[in-house]
Amino acid sequence: MTNSEITRPLPKTAVPAGIVDPVQSARAELKAALAAIEVKGNFPRRIDKASKRAAAKARVFADRNPAAAVAGAVGVAVIVGGAVWAIARALSR
Repeated sequence: MTNSEITRPLPKTAVPAGIVDPVQSARAELKAALAAIEVKGNFPRRIDKASKRAAAKARVFADRNPAAAVAGAVGVAVIVGGAVWAIARALSR
């Protein structure tokens, strides 16, 4: 199989090659630019993808080293609990 036989779809943010009409080229560039802005500006989607990547990495880490994962979870719980306690104490005064 050669490279010419393998066709991969272009990403939304890419401009297709071979457009000779300047109007079509400008439209394709505008479409790609707007898609890139939408991808960069869609924070909920970016946060969702980042959290899924972090969860997958945490699962792999926990599978490889369960003792360290438990220690890390306990450490995070202590830090969060301490922060909640400090905020509650500050608000109660």
